[in-house]
Amino acid sequence: MQHLQKIANINIEDIENVRLKPELEHERKVAIFDLLEENYFAPVGDQTGPYDVTLSIEDGKRLVFEVTRTGQSDIFSTIKVPLTPLRKTIKDYFLVCDSYFKAIKTASPTQIEAIDMGRRGLHNEGSTTLRDRLEEKVRIDHDTARRLFTLVCVLHIRQ
Repeated sequence: MQHLQKIANINIEDIENVRLKPELEHERKVAIFDLLEENYFAPVGDQTGPYDVTLSIEDGKRLVFEVTRTGQSDIFSTIKVPLTPLRKTIKDYFLVCDSYFKAIKTASPTQIEAIDMGRRGLHNEGSTTLRDRLEEKVRIDHDTARRLFTLVCVLHIRQ
């Protein structure tokens, strides 16, 4: 049943009104494309996917996943996790991303590679934290966690 345990559609609440830097808009589009192509998303105790997910931030403190079964309008599950454990990683990730995007214009390949390694390390750290926070509510694999972390970062911009 794993093929049913997936996100079929994803929406980031209120992102349409936020003007993202071109690099971040590209990252958002790639993360959504890759996520919808392949992901594993299994709410604990349920095997009736696929799911439509809306990501939002509540009161600036909690990341919220509103989950509906694809083709239905009733919310099946609302999953909330605190943002506090992710905030520092998100902030550091944005700083390193800014350095990376500047470096690719002028820095040497060795410098770019070093910054990119740091960027990927922070991305993995944020993905692992997100996965750990969701563990009791929804199972996700490493790649899904990475793509969701990218979307959480984009969502965090509007806060």
